[in-house]
Amino acid sequence: MHAIIVDQPGGPEQMRIGEVTRPEPRSHELLVKISATSLNRADILQREGHYPPPPGESEILGLDIAGIVVGKGDDVLSWEEGERVMALVPGGGYAEYVTVPEQMALPVPPNLTFEEAASIPEAFLTAFQAVVWYGQLKKGETVLIHAGASGVGTAAIQLAKSIGARVVITAGSEEKIKFCETLGADLGVNYKTDDFKSRLAEFTQSHGADVIVDFIGASYWDQNLSSLALDGRMIILAMLGGSEVGHFNIRDLFKKRGQVTTSALRSRSLDYKEKLTRDFGTYALPRFSAGTLKPVIDSVYSWKNVADAHRRMEANTNKGKIVLVID
Repeated sequence: MHAIIVDQPGGPEQMRIGEVTRPEPRSHELLVKISATSLNRADILQREGHYPPPPGESEILGLDIAGIVVGKGDDVLSWEEGERVMALVPGGGYAEYVTVPEQMALPVPPNLTFEEAASIPEAFLTAFQAVVWYGQLKKGETVLIHAGASGVGTAAIQLAKSIGARVVITAGSEEKIKFCETLGADLGVNYKTDDFKSRLAEFTQSHGADVIVDFIGASYWDQNLSSLALDGRMIILAMLGGSEVGHFNIRDLFKKRGQVTTSALRSRSLDYKEKLTRDFGTYALPRFSAGTLKPVIDSVYSWKNVADAHRRMEANTNKGKIVLVID
């Protein structure tokens, strides 16, 4: 089969389409012919040599897939060949075929295209894990979502609004803020020109954020901690602003009775990801079918132009997911 090969760690120019061995489904696995995949920040880090796949997993880039079941291993009872599926995979999405554990596959709602379906798994599962599982967000609470226009950010906005929460986001341009407002954000703060801590305090009448979903890390730590409500929950999903926090006083967190959780979904066990997928599917699939949750696509590229797609993500200009069509 064909797949995107990274010749050596480096820039987008290191990627090309080449021949690799097609995977074969084992017991309880599906073989899926991929129609579309989508980009994640992890793809760039892996391409650069900074984020290797988990041991034993495919070295091919790509964590999101949507396509058609064309084969299955022994003991698969829940899927038939020809069915449309989408899934989060630990690697192998930039290819013509991939194997998927049957419990990790979700049906593609009939009203969605493969491109739309491919934009869902990683972004929405990560957001669901942060907002629902760890954040335990409730109706009437306030959530602060950093990088609101990112794939995970746009998913988190919609999930939070479906719960009935108030949503504050940060983004780096007025265009991105307005876009997030169309998804339901109640307040957008341009982090380049404004102070989200003071704007959040004003918006919540000094109550603060009950839940904070953060991708920035060290450079936002002090502001995030000050912005956390009493009994607040902060979920850190990335460290784009660094990992080392200087002069941290644990008393500041104690005073808030705050909880801080970190999570990287890719390295989780299969059992964990299957449970997350089941819970997410139960909650979200009816809402995708009804149109109350929507995939957010920034742009669609042929996989022949994968380098251009990576450059767009690296420029941080995208609003939502960047999709590759396997054509």
